[in-house]
Amino acid sequence: MAAAGPREVTLYTRPDCHLCEEAKTAIAPVLREFGAVLREVNIEKDAVLEERFGQDIPVIFVGGRKAAKHRVEVEQFRRQLLQSKLD
Repeated sequence: MAAAGPREVTLYTRPDCHLCEEAKTAIAPVLREFGAVLREVNIEKDAVLEERFGQDIPVIFVGGRKAAKHRVEVEQFRRQLLQSKLD
């Protein structure tokens, strides 16, 4: 799959967020499988993102589409990465 080209995955997070760490750990193998690039964004450093997401983190986007919020279902995330290649 890595030969298909990298995809950008964005994880909106904040320091000391245990759900964020769980999500990051859960998606790491899938990111490697697809050769996807993870971009972590600390919402506390941006007032607009803090207002938008507040306590509703982690939020994960694949490209411009929301893929998960709070908890990640790994097989669904894998399908979303695969679909992002077809879009």
